[in-house]
Amino acid sequence: MTPVYEDNHIIIVYKRPGEIVQGDKSGDTPLVDMVKAYIKDKYAKPGNVFCGVVHRIDRPVAGLVIFAKTSKALTRLNQMLRDGEIHKTYRAIVKGSPQKTEARLSHYITSVERNNKSYAHDKPVKDSKHAELEYRTLATGERYSLLEIKLLTGRKHQIRVQLATIGHPIKGDLKYGFPRSNHDGSISLLAYNIKFIHPVSKIPVDVTAPIPDSDPLWQTLNNIHDNGHHQ
Repeated sequence: MTPVYEDNHIIIVYKRPGEIVQGDKSGDTPLVDMVKAYIKDKYAKPGNVFCGVVHRIDRPVAGLVIFAKTSKALTRLNQMLRDGEIHKTYRAIVKGSPQKTEARLSHYITSVERNNKSYAHDKPVKDSKHAELEYRTLATGERYSLLEIKLLTGRKHQIRVQLATIGHPIKGDLKYGFPRSNHDGSISLLAYNIKFIHPVSKIPVDVTAPIPDSDPLWQTLNNIHDNGHHQ
């Protein structure tokens, strides 16, 4: 857990793969408790520290997570999330190379608790929720591509299942059809950028995550992307 943005109302942290945002049956220390401990220690706060969870990202995913340091910010951020005013961009390393270099994917997703898995359907089915994202291909290597993904709805495992459904599972994502796991148990999906207007001060907030150093492929594909743009 590394803080990357902080003011009186909000803290945005970089979550490493394997860290959980909220407590679960594993009993591992969740990110929300780490952030509370960090705030308590940094400001020598007595008593309980307020830290509100605004959104979550999956355990094997790295990247940016917003927490609220005041109840006022939490209420407003929750509303902004519902209204689509928090813009989240992801990067993913996927198997192969999508036919279309950019596209909008639209599916209907059902989620099964028993195996903690989501399923994408072309048409509405019982208990399904509409899911949409836009992707564009930033770089293509021999076997993998680097995609940038704009999330237009927030469904469980949405990016993972939608990309797998079009035949391009995320590297390391065994659950959604990638053949091998990553050495550190992560999947190659990064919550890369968050943009929104600050709910209290009204200033624009725009935060970008560092590219993971856990897998050299991130750097390789990123360099192809950067060089492609500079030619």
